[in-house]
Parts: sequence; structure tokens; C-alpha cells
Amino acid sequence: MTDDSTAADVKAGRPPVTRWTGQSLPRDEDRQLLTGRGRYIDDLGVSTRTAEAAILRSPHAHARLLGIDVSKALALPGVHAVVTGKDVQQFGSPLVAGLKIPVACWPLAVDKVRYYGEAVAMVVADNRYLAEDAIDLIDVEYDVLPAVIDPLKALESNAPVLHEKLGSNLANERSFVFGDPDAAFAKAAHRIGIDIAYPRNACTPIETYGVIAEYEPGTDSYDVTANFQGPFSLHAVMARALNVPGNRLRLRTPGDSGGSFGVKQAVFPYVVLTAIAARVAGRPVKWIEDRLEHLMASAVATNRVSTLTAAVAQDGRILALDWDQLEDTGAHLRAPEPATLYRMHGNMTGAYAIEHLRIRNRIVLTNKMPTGLNRGFGGPQVYFALERLVQKIAVALKLDPLDVIGRNLIPAHAFPYRAASGALYDSGDYQTAIASAVKDGGLAELKARREAARREGKLYGIGYAAVVEPSVSNMGYITAVLTPEQRAKAGPKNGAQATSTIGIDAVGSIAVHVASTPQGQGHRTVLSQVVADAFGLAPHDIRVITEIDTARDSWSIASGNYSSRFAAAVAGATQIAATRLRGKLAAVAAKLLDADLDSIVFENGRIHAGDPAKSLPFARVASSSHWSPGELPQGIDQTIKETVFWSPPELTAPTEDDRVNSSLCHGFIFDICAVEIDRATCEVKIDRYVTMHDCGRILHPGMVAGQVSGSFTHALGAALYEESSYAPDGSLSSGTLADYLIPTMMEVPELRILHHESPSPFTPLGAKGVGEGNCMSTPVCIANAVADALGIEDVTLPITPAKLAAHIHGAEPAPKTPPVAQKASTAKAGERALTGSGKAVVDAPRQQIWNMLLDSATLMSVIPGAHNVEKVGDSKFHADVTLGIGPVKGRYKAKIKLSDMKEPDSITLSGGTEGALGSGHGTGFITLTEADGKTTVAYTYEAAVGGKIASIGGRLLDGAAKVVIGQFFEALASKASGRRASPLMSLIRRLLALLGVSR
Repeated sequence: MTDDSTAADVKAGRPPVTRWTGQSLPRDEDRQLLTGRGRYIDDLGVSTRTAEAAILRSPHAHARLLGIDVSKALALPGVHAVVTGKDVQQFGSPLVAGLKIPVACWPLAVDKVRYYGEAVAMVVADNRYLAEDAIDLIDVEYDVLPAVIDPLKALESNAPVLHEKLGSNLANERSFVFGDPDAAFAKAAHRIGIDIAYPRNACTPIETYGVIAEYEPGTDSYDVTANFQGPFSLHAVMARALNVPGNRLRLRTPGDSGGSFGVKQAVFPYVVLTAIAARVAGRPVKWIEDRLEHLMASAVATNRVSTLTAAVAQDGRILALDWDQLEDTGAHLRAPEPATLYRMHGNMTGAYAIEHLRIRNRIVLTNKMPTGLNRGFGGPQVYFALERLVQKIAVALKLDPLDVIGRNLIPAHAFPYRAASGALYDSGDYQTAIASAVKDGGLAELKARREAARREGKLYGIGYAAVVEPSVSNMGYITAVLTPEQRAKAGPKNGAQATSTIGIDAVGSIAVHVASTPQGQGHRTVLSQVVADAFGLAPHDIRVITEIDTARDSWSIASGNYSSRFAAAVAGATQIAATRLRGKLAAVAAKLLDADLDSIVFENGRIHAGDPAKSLPFARVASSSHWSPGELPQGIDQTIKETVFWSPPELTAPTEDDRVNSSLCHGFIFDICAVEIDRATCEVKIDRYVTMHDCGRILHPGMVAGQVSGSFTHALGAALYEESSYAPDGSLSSGTLADYLIPTMMEVPELRILHHESPSPFTPLGAKGVGEGNCMSTPVCIANAVADALGIEDVTLPITPAKLAAHIHGAEPAPKTPPVAQKASTAKAGERALTGSGKAVVDAPRQQIWNMLLDSATLMSVIPGAHNVEKVGDSKFHADVTLGIGPVKGRYKAKIKLSDMKEPDSITLSGGTEGALGSGHGTGFITLTEADGKTTVAYTYEAAVGGKIASIGGRLLDGAAKVVIGQFFEALASKASGRRASPLMSLIRRLLALLGVSR
């Protein structure tokens, strides 16, 4: 490094002029990942005593637990323990909720199950296969209760209450007023509003959750490895739930993680559960989540119902905003929620200079999976409402949406800008950024395309979105959910502490350790660039360590990798540590060279005082504190290690009037989207997508492009494909990747990425966050383009062809022939009805057939997949069967009752089945007619199935039910006549096996 300002920068404590930072160097991480040498949690070695776990999950959205019988599971050889709610109550405490409300959230259901897929028991066995088998042997008795999944209906007085001690499903309500919105609305020329129901969507990282836990009885402590991403404030939550102090919960993270996008903070209940399982089993326990579990029971983004109203001047200027937000956090308010609702609290006016603001926030509980952090958390829900409203204002006032955006933007001279609800926007020039996007993004060309397309009768539209991307969350923002009096009692909370340690060994080598868990952000590459610049070295000279060990490493409760805090906070803290250590080394070098401190230069692995010919190797100077600590200059204690805990002073606690700077940095994004909608298929095709980013100083252009592209792809899924949806009975309708659709490379268009840099004055490197922005801007930008193409007011996500068909083709016409009235179905809401009939000829008298229908041993031999049939009364049977239908295979408990018995002419069978994958109930009527020594068995049935088997296997159920029932009567006929199954039936069974329909 040869810049003349270097020594002066060091003396003044300023970052030196860089050489490596800002370049798109090849990622240091890729060599090991691309050659299959990544160290993900399932790759880590474990002791030979380590057992594996599987989880029994609820097939109901809402039910009381009347009893759990685990005796059969425990009797299975190789099973070490079955953990139930009694165990977690004995060895743990409820998970601390995000609010002090009378609600107990345990890692296993205790009194009730409150969402489909909630963990009911954990089996620990020699391997996962045995654990899964043992799961099928657990008998759970449920008292099924009504479920509520709609957040608005959950507030009604007659709604099922999830937590009785709470008294209702409303967990919290707060209202805020900033400025004088009443006066602004009174004088406004227009009052324009919009209603938005933002749906749930998920993260779906390549790697699911994983935990390896061990209990050490001698010290009453736990040693856990998990692919937990932070925030490490949840370490205290986990320790408390395990009834141990924090220093007795050692939490480690692996070196690599296969993505997260926020969701891996929600592994913490499974950390607690697996740790308790290790204690009960008396051995280490490993649990790896499968994909079905992840989709049903990890965490998703909140669904939110918003009503947003604006006071608008005649020229389109927004004078005030009135927000009404209803946040659905699912069955439990699980920490760090309600983070999603309050993360944007300080910047609810977005990129606009709006002085007057009213907010009403309500949090409601429903019978759905608990929510958590999801990429962009809070931003998509806010900006979908705000930017749809801006377009609605433009349409209502017959203005260009781009003009409405421009008239409301914060002026460039106003930065740092204090927003109405407290956010301090650090830097920006939104007008210049938009002008560049319009010019370099080719907006004029897109408008010409739109005109030409519309002349040809095509559906072509252009949408915009202007959003502020917050990053580096202030820990104090979430306390805005409390009243000022409650905050005063609890004590102030604020800041965003980042931690970095730089160490020098005895040969002068440098190692960097940060308390941030990477999930693809390129920590090793970027940090090696930053540190190499500070010491005049090459990036390959620096080793970066990102594994976290809470028992040994420096960390804070704010540590972790969330809220886009890496570049701004973690790399910034590393820059400070490097600068401090560099200053010490400069003093050592000045003494050795007998030179002035101001003249010291670090470059090319050597240190000199202006004359490279008279230089010292960096390693010699760097290692001097090891070899000759007594020779260090006066005032220099050591040069071996420098640890920095950095928290910016701008992040203060909420004020008494509830204003809070909820994030340190505020980037800016302006997007342009042009779409064409196919008139025949109603498919949305993106013609061009332009995204302009101001993320402050760019540290690695290539990785910034990767973050933007990844965030855009995530958002494309939310806009067009993805929805975590539930049936009316609370069963999950999107339980596989066949039903929860995510975009592939074939669906992702090429992005035109543009940049405008306004370095942040609040961060050591001038960087801001960039990894979440398009998740906030893209869904609404695409929606605005679709609204423009179709000339419609309401657009709901995901924007599927089925939703657009009515706008394009009109309402579906009534059938020419009215449908024949059908008998009322026994299926309840969310269930799938099945009906059928058939017959079989049996070479045996009907009395023999009758006797067989009442014999449990015979039934077990002929019921497809039966493990056991037990007669529990004169006309009652319990059966244990395994059935597979397409991708759905599970073990079911069946209860069968015989009635209307007219021996040996006819009989009615009724009953139900229940298993981890769903439930069913139905009735069948059987008649026996004898002629010439042969009996014709005729049957009709009506059934209904619910849960995963209905949502996942619904497309196969009708045919599969007929086959399975046909198998039963074919086997009955074979048993009665003493013959083997027909060759035709054997062929059918082989074909069914190939198709995934198994016994």
C-alpha cells in the first residue's frame, strides 16, 4: 500500500486507502464448497454413542391431548427414549415469549396442540429409521377442537381461543400518533385508502435445521451444535428454557450453512427439545429436519392484514398516513416476534417526506405455524401496502405514478433525515438514483413497448417501487411494543453490538474471528480483503474463522447474521480492530526502524518508513510481542490480539413518545418492472426488470450482485408462486414442494442491476445492507405492473394465472346443463370427500364370509397394510395399518364399528383413522348375496380425509381408495376360497408399487 495518506490515516484512526476492498475477487469459500468439502451440520463427526431422533407431529390444528401411550415405542429394540410434554416440563421451562402474556410455549405440546405439525413427542433411537418406526407405535388420544386460521375471524367473540389464560386471541394492541394526522386529513383534498391481505411465505433454504446435543450430568450443562444463525439474544431464551445459567449452555455453530434467509433463528425450540432428549436418553442426540417438517413446522413470514389511508393534496403529495395493521403470528408469539411487525416502526413513511402519521398495531394468534424472521422481515408487508397506495393515488388523480413518487421523496439536502416515527436516515440522493434508473434502465423504451403492445391488443404494464432498505437492527426497536411505562420498568434496550477479534500468532500470521454465522454472504472473502488492506498484505495471507463457540469466543447477544448487518456492522467492527492493531504495529515498526510514526507504511508484506529498500518483514514486526514483549514501545501493551465490540451511538432506545431509530443504515432501492400477461394462459411474463440500489460503499461488487439476484429470486417466488396456505380445518395445504411452488432458474429473468453510492456516515466502512431489499421492493413492483397491465385496483399475492383469469376472461359462465344435485357430503371444511362402490364374487357360502368379517385374525390377513387388528367388543375393532398413496406414506390407527347387522345378509361399517399424515372417517354398507354356493359381496362407501393426506395426495386419493378397497375384497375372496390372489391382482399391485401406491 503506497498512498501518502496511510500513516496519517492510522494516526487519526481513519480507515486507510484500500487496494483490495471494492474488488470482485474470487470467493475464498468456493474452493471447498464446489469440491464437496463443505462442513455443514450433517457432515460433522459425532461420537459413536450418538443416537438419532425423529419427531411425532400433530395431525390436527387444534386439539386437547388426552393421553400419550409410548410403551410400544419404548419396547422396540434400539429405542433409547421417548420424550413427551411431561419430560420438557420436568427438565425445562416454557420458552420466553416476545411479550409478557399468560401464554406458555413449550418445545413439545403439553396440554393442547395448536397448529398442524406441532411437535408432540421425540423418539431417540440407534438410527433415524428406527426412530421413525417407533413414531408409528405411539398412541395419542386427541380431543379435536375447532380451529381458526383467519386473523380477522380470530378476533370475533365466538372464535376458538388458543390460549385460555389469555382469554382471547388478541395478544397485544398499541396505537401511535406522530405529528398531527387529524389536521392533515381535515385539510387534505383527497382521502385515499387501500386494503391489503399479505399472505404467508417461507424461506426454503437448501439445508434444513440440524441439532447435535449432549448433556453433561457432572456439571449440569449442555453442549449443543446447531446451524443457528442468531440473534444470540435467543441464547438466553434457550438457557432459561433448559433451566441452566447461560454459562452452562455451550452453543456452537458449524463452519458452513446451506442458506437461511432468516429462518434458522427459529431452530432454537428444537435446540431445547434435542438437549432435553439427550438428557433423558443419557447420550448425545442428533436431529436433522426433513423437508416436510420444514414446510409444516419451522417458521414462515407473518401474514398481515393492513388498511392504509392517505391524506393527499391535489397534486399527489401525501400529507399524512393512517396505518391499521393486524399481524398474524400463528399459534405462539415465539421470540423474537413481534420483530416482524416492529422492525419497520421507525420508517413507516418509506422513502417519502411525510410528517404526520398514525399507526394501530394488533397481534393476533391463530392455529397456524408460529412465525419468525424471513428475508426482508417486515419490509414486504409494509411496502406492498405503501407502494400499492402510491399507484392508487396516481390512478385516482390521473397522474403518472413516477411523478407521485418524485413529489413525495425526501430531498437530497435533508440527509441525515429524521422520519416521523423516529428513523434516522443516514445518507442518500433518491432523485439522482431514480434519474439514473430511468435513463440507464431504458424506461422510455419500455413505455414505447407498452404503447405498441396495447395497440396490438396485448396486456402490457409497467410498475415502480421506491423503498428504503433498513439494515443493522437496533435491538431496542422491538420494545416499542411496550408502553413507555413498561419500558421504563424493564430498563432500556438499544444498540446493535458487533464483535470482531484479530489475532497474530508467533510467526506473524493473522487470523480473524467474527461472531457472525455466514449463510452465503462471503464472510471469509470480504473480511480478508478488509484486513489485508489494513496491513498491506494479500487476502490469501488472512485466515477468517466464522464458527461460533459461546464457551470460548467473544460474542454479544446481538451477535449473529441477520438484518443485513454483515457489511455495515461486522466488517465495520473488523475494520476498527484492524486499524487499532495496525496502529500498535506501526509504533513497534517505528521503534525498530528508528523512524517517525507518521512515516510508517505497510505494503506488499513489509513495513518501512518511506524507503521500501529499508524495510522489515511484516511477520517480524507482527510477532515481536510474542518473542520480545519487554522491547515493546512505551504505551503498547501487546500486539497479539485485538477484540472490538462496536455499537453505533445512533441506535438509542425508544423515546417516551415511541419514536425509535429502528435500524442504523437505510439504503434505497428503485425498481422498474415491465410485464406482459398472456391472454390465453393468464401467465405473467417479465419483459424487463431494473433494480437500482444505493447500499452505501460497495465492498465486493460481485457478491453484492449475488445478494441482489438472490433477494430478487426470493421475492419473485413471493410475488408469483409461493404461499404457505391452510385448509379451513387448519391442515397445511402446501406441505411439499409440489404444492409450495418456488421459482427455478427457468422462471427467473435476467436482472438489470444499477448502483448509486452514498456512503453511510454511521458505519466504519461506509457500507449499508443489501441482502434483503428486493424482497421488499419486488413483490409490489410486479403487482403494480400487473395492475397497470389489466387496469385493476386490487392485486393479491401470489399473482397466479387462476387469480387473473377472471379479470381477463370474465366470470366463468354457468354450465349449459345444470349439475345433478348431489347428496350432501359428510366431508367437513378442509376435507376431501371420497365415494365409491363395487362388488366381488367369492367361492364360498355367505355365512362363511359373514364369520370372516367378524374375525380379527382374518381381517388382519386381508386388510392392506395391516400390522394388527384387535377386537375390543362384540362389534368394535381397532386396527393398525400402513398405507402409502403417491408421496404420502404413513401409519394409521383405525377404529371400526359394525352396526345394522342382519346376519348373514348385510352389515354397516363405520369408523375413523388417524395418523401423523392426516385423518379420515367414513361409512360403508356391505350386502352378501348367495347363489349356487357362491357369494356376491357388494359394497358402497362414503368417506372423507383431512390433513396432509388430503392436501398432498388429493390428486391420487380417488383412484387409490378404490384400489385399496378393491384389494381388501379381492383378498377376502381369496382367503374364503382358499386360493391365492389372481395373477391380474398381482400385476395390478406391482404396477401400483411402481406408481408409489403401496401397502
